[in-house]
Amino acid sequence: MHYTTAKANDQQHKDIRKSLRHQMTPAEVALWQALRGRGAGGYKFRRQQGIGPYVLDFYCPELRLCVELDGSSHDYRFEYDERRTAFLGEQGIRVIRFRNEQVWANVDGIVAEIVRIGHEIQG
Repeated sequence: MHYTTAKANDQQHKDIRKSLRHQMTPAEVALWQALRGRGAGGYKFRRQQGIGPYVLDFYCPELRLCVELDGSSHDYRFEYDERRTAFLGEQGIRVIRFRNEQVWANVDGIVAEIVRIGHEIQG
């Protein structure tokens, strides 16, 4: 995959990505169980994918789609999240966000929404 300005999975962040994969939140684990193995409409997702200086919760290279789960730690990080989303947008990556509570309430509905957006992206 080619990124015009951002390097994917920079070696500098390898340990961070590995640590995040081993310390996933319960909501991330639940969504990953639904996404892994092309569980979302046949789309392949990666977890803890590095793009430039950021590590994405879930990323589908085919769609250039990032799925982020936001817990309470994001309640006070609006500016950081906005900068991050803008940076990813400059890379041609669409970002969608869900709250952890949404995962607990309806993980199947979230997967259906991801699939719907995937179909929308592919036209």
